[in-house]
Amino acid sequence: METAITNGVKISVEVNYQPTTNRILGSEGEHIFAYQVTIENQNSFAIQLLRRHWHICNALNMRREVEGPGVIGEQPVLSYQGKHSYISYCPLTTEIGKMYGSFLMKNLEDDSMFRVDIPEFLMILPETLN
Repeated sequence: METAITNGVKISVEVNYQPTTNRILGSEGEHIFAYQVTIENQNSFAIQLLRRHWHICNALNMRREVEGPGVIGEQPVLSYQGKHSYISYCPLTTEIGKMYGSFLMKNLEDDSMFRVDIPEFLMILPETLN
């Protein structure tokens, strides 16, 4: 599990290869990795996640970016010490890759905006490590 704390918000990411969903979700030659993100508000004020920005890199150094509102269709509000978790997935055409990024958050006390880092995490086909 990878973890980072930025501006009073703790982000933890855990990733797992999904061999059974590969045939369902992925195209031929794609590997599907599921990842769970847990967001913990350690600030003394409530926050709201407004946007996400992901950088996805494969083993051939092909890069793509994914940007948009919220996460999986939601813009969650987290009170002090509140948590929000979600699971999503990433298809890769190589056996190794990585993701990292940021969330745009809103301080609900004064309406200011701030960024929170999503720690870099690796996606590696289990057989690759043997």
